[in-house]
Amino acid sequence: MKTVITSILILLIPMLGLSQQTVVSGKVQDNANKEAIPYATVSIQDSTLKTLAVGVTDDKGDFVFEKLPNGKMTITFSYIGYQNYSRTFEIISGRPKIELGTIDLHTDAVQLNAVEITGQKSSVSLKLDKKVFEVGKDVLSQNGSAHDVLNSVPSVTVSPTGGVSLRGNSSVLVLINGRQSGLTQNNALDQIAADQIERIEVITNPSSRYDASGSAGIINIILKRNKKSGFSGQVRLVAGSPNDSRLNPSINFKSDKINIFSNFGIRSSDYVGLYTTNQTTTDNGKSNYLNRVQNEDRHDDGKLMYFGADYYIDEHRTITAAFLKNATEDDDKTHLLYNYSQAENVKDSVLAREGKSLEKRDYNQLEFNYTQTFKRPAKKWTIDVQYDWWNSDKNWNLSTQRLYPETLAYPGIRTNSVGNSKDLLVQSDFVQPIDTISTFEVGVKTEIRKVSSQFLAEQQEDDIWKIYQNIDNDLKYTETIASGYAQYSSKIKRFSYMFGLRTEFTKISITDSKNTYSDDKNYNRLFPSVNLSYKFDASTLQLNYSKRINRPPLYALYPFNEVTDLNAQYVGNPDLNPSYTDVFELAFLKTWKKFTLNPSVYYQWESGYIQDFTYRENNIFYTTPINIQHEIRSGIELSTLYNPAKWLQVNMEMNFYHFKQKGSYQDEDLNYEGKTFTGRLNTQIKLPAKFSFQGRYNFRGAQQNAQTKNDPLQSLDFGLSKVLLKDKATIVFDVTNAFDLRQNKSTTIGDNYYLNVNSIPNAARYRLSFVYRFNLTDPKGIRQANNANRN
Repeated sequence: MKTVITSILILLIPMLGLSQQTVVSGKVQDNANKEAIPYATVSIQDSTLKTLAVGVTDDKGDFVFEKLPNGKMTITFSYIGYQNYSRTFEIISGRPKIELGTIDLHTDAVQLNAVEITGQKSSVSLKLDKKVFEVGKDVLSQNGSAHDVLNSVPSVTVSPTGGVSLRGNSSVLVLINGRQSGLTQNNALDQIAADQIERIEVITNPSSRYDASGSAGIINIILKRNKKSGFSGQVRLVAGSPNDSRLNPSINFKSDKINIFSNFGIRSSDYVGLYTTNQTTTDNGKSNYLNRVQNEDRHDDGKLMYFGADYYIDEHRTITAAFLKNATEDDDKTHLLYNYSQAENVKDSVLAREGKSLEKRDYNQLEFNYTQTFKRPAKKWTIDVQYDWWNSDKNWNLSTQRLYPETLAYPGIRTNSVGNSKDLLVQSDFVQPIDTISTFEVGVKTEIRKVSSQFLAEQQEDDIWKIYQNIDNDLKYTETIASGYAQYSSKIKRFSYMFGLRTEFTKISITDSKNTYSDDKNYNRLFPSVNLSYKFDASTLQLNYSKRINRPPLYALYPFNEVTDLNAQYVGNPDLNPSYTDVFELAFLKTWKKFTLNPSVYYQWESGYIQDFTYRENNIFYTTPINIQHEIRSGIELSTLYNPAKWLQVNMEMNFYHFKQKGSYQDEDLNYEGKTFTGRLNTQIKLPAKFSFQGRYNFRGAQQNAQTKNDPLQSLDFGLSKVLLKDKATIVFDVTNAFDLRQNKSTTIGDNYYLNVNSIPNAARYRLSFVYRFNLTDPKGIRQANNANRN
């Protein structure tokens, strides 16, 4: 790899004793498609060929140099895959600013072909308020979905059920192009094809421009953009075992005035799950035992359609409109076998339950964006409007019978859950450069959400269905969030800083048809942020602070308990309150020619911490989310990237943190202090004949709180890819959760019970995919809606 991206900020080598301050600026772009070239290397030499300054272009291809002496200069631009370009200019006394305009770089055909075989972008760069990971051409990322990509990003993990966590904390806000989307909810990230993703931004200390949600931080998924004029696109076919059949075509068209983009997806997937429970309960001094085995056969069908257009009104004004529809249908079957026994393994009874579930979900989203730029670089005004609505309908049919000591059929049970939501978002942001190094930014946002959820459980008595366990209710949830922010950023030589303040006013109303729950909550908080950065020659040091809020997700508020399992149920808590977190972090990024080192230390204080609480009532185990007093978490994280040769890349990451929890619930002491270690090792090998191999090992150490201990968890994934048909096609074979290593074993202990659970939601999966690209210069031909305001 010839170029290592160390930062998006210009690295200036100041000259001592300069009396004249002159600013030299310009922009670098591709000669053919006129797209900006970020991270291009820019160097300036004087007439004696002495290097005066070296830097890289930012995300928009812009570069700025300051404090250059008088005299004739040569400026050189270089970027992998392009021919080097040099030109001369002269700094004259009394001329404070020199604008070099737009610099066109021409592709190097020979060098570009080499990139297709062995080259890819550097994996990590450190910005003032975020850490950026380039997706590149990971073999394991090409074959799957956004889940597979996220699982390769340092600090990020995705559970087998689709839950995303950052540094072991599941309170994370996931965005698409800087915006909330239905694709980040209900495991819908699995609908985004991995090769549509350009990069992942991990924002552990978000600046004030971002929503304050997510105590762990923000994960921003940036989708690829259509850069090729005329028609372009690609089609992907995937087949897997257990069944994972996918078809993902995309067609795009770009001209001087309009950019039409479209993405489609059809998916049919099967998941095989196995869950076992060994349970001991004690009542009146008598012990009882249960061995439960649950086999799952889940089948999901999905259809995704996303299309829209950018219309370029003129050089400075763009309108974007887009529509997203994501429809899924889940057909799940479950078989549960309960073996009850008493002391000395005396068999008591055996029960079997068969369950069949059918769930249909339909998510729709309309989005509109207006972006206006100005003659002054970096000055920008945007307006965003987003309206989404979704509907869901889920039915369970349960049949239960006793197999021992004698056969007996129990009454049938059925449940129905119907939900719908309407969400309107309006926001506007304005960026005003004060000078070449200082920027002031302000913005306002309003979001209104209305959700309805009905739940009914019935039991059959002869030919009549009657309400079961009084489960029949309709919950109404209304949420309004009004927010605004202001922030200022600037720099002094190598020192950059950004200060921001965000305010969010939240109004929540929860009611139900039975008047069991009626609660109005209003809270207004200020959320300050501070981002400090100091640039060395080839490294960056950062110190960041932010205040965050963790709002309970909707599922955690619903007081409805599905009755699929005879033994255990999850119940939401409408009285759940948000938690607030103060986050401090010190990070360092150092790059050498073949090695990148990125250590960081962090400290988090979260008041009102949300965690699950398990209790036993009427011989059923209930789990519900609760607030405890606080959790204090401190840790150290280390990410490394090593490229000893063009054909070999090794990534390693480790995260160790200590936590202390304080609180109580239902007279039970929940104070606990512990520590956890996580690690990941990832290796990519470029083989002859355009083959590539990747292997990845994930490890999570034991986790524990006052009630539950989770055993260590590990998994192994690997894949092999081959580029063919003159670089227009790629075939990939991969295996995830090889050898079924990913087993989540937990132990929960209470005053009169002991639970030992082993969960394997997904068996090992084998997949083969084929992708064909047309009219694309490289596999980056997916364009989503204008993200001018979403980075």
